[in-house]
Amino acid sequence: MSGFKAFILKGNLIEIATGLIMALAFAAVVTTFTEWLTGLLPDTDDFFSTETGTFGAFLNALIAFLIMGAVVYFFIVLPYTKARERFFPTEEAGAAPDVALLEEIRDLLRARGGAV
Repeated sequence: MSGFKAFILKGNLIEIATGLIMALAFAAVVTTFTEWLTGLLPDTDDFFSTETGTFGAFLNALIAFLIMGAVVYFFIVLPYTKARERFFPTEEAGAAPDVALLEEIRDLLRARGGAV
């Protein structure tokens, strides 16, 4: 079971799934917007389908997208982030190798009695 937990929390599975959910929800917004926009064009025979979108459908899709984004954030992203920090704490990065080398040179110069 611990291997599965490590797979879920360490991998990018959650990020990919979250991105896919948001992309599919945004696709509905784009679809309804283009249907509404093409519905504003003058009627021509067989140029578009007989069903045209309304602005209300676009607003409905936009509000659904915002609600979906909030739900995904509060019920997937936030708990995932907290669980990841709890089970896999990030290691504090030490000084960069070049900075450590410069500090060592400085300390050696001080030990020799040179002015730094």
